Amino acid sequence: MSYELPKLPYDANALDPIISKQTIEFHYGKHLQTYITNLNNLIKGQEFENMPLEEIIKKSDGPIFNNAAQTWNHIFYFESFTAKDKAEKTPSEKLSMTINKKWGTLEKFKEEFSNAAISIFGSGWAWLAKDNNDELHILKESNAGTPLTKNLIPILCFDVWEHAYYIDFQNRRADHINSLWNIVNWNVISNRFQA
Repeated sequence: MSYELPKLPYDANALDPIISKQTIEFHYGKHLQTYITNLNNLIKGQEFENMPLEEIIKKSDGPIFNNAAQTWNHIFYFESFTAKDKAEKTPSEKLSMTINKKWGTLEKFKEEFSNAAISIFGSGWAWLAKDNNDELHILKESNAGTPLTKNLIPILCFDVWEHAYYIDFQNRRADHINSLWNIVNWNVISNRFQA
């Protein structure tokens, strides 16, 4: 099996100015493509060659894990967004109720999630994930970390590697994180929760 860069569900300039066309071209088109190319080269002739990506992540370590997880994380991340004028402002009723049960309000959840993302030291990912009881958890993962290795189901992630925001926001990670809420595709996030 050979992995390929999937087509984005929006145009390269659709998320501008929050994620510019230039960032999409570099971050999605070049950076993610490098992870995919590396992964394909690493798994060729290995036990992982015909495994689904999620299974590779759960069973591998070292360079294979890093490239598999970063491939999966990035695709999941980019599929979480939509053009600002098309973005649903709130999650589904079921997800909203679950968020409100844990954090009180959607705004309070966004604040806690943003703070988690902003406070990650160095490179990594902020995740919203659910367990088998549909309880939600915010996780801070460094480098290629993912909830998949903790038997949790990912719902939403924000990338806080510098390459995710440096072209558009330079060193202003907090401004970038807070702006991402304007392009979150709550339809996608809600469907992930309810799947």
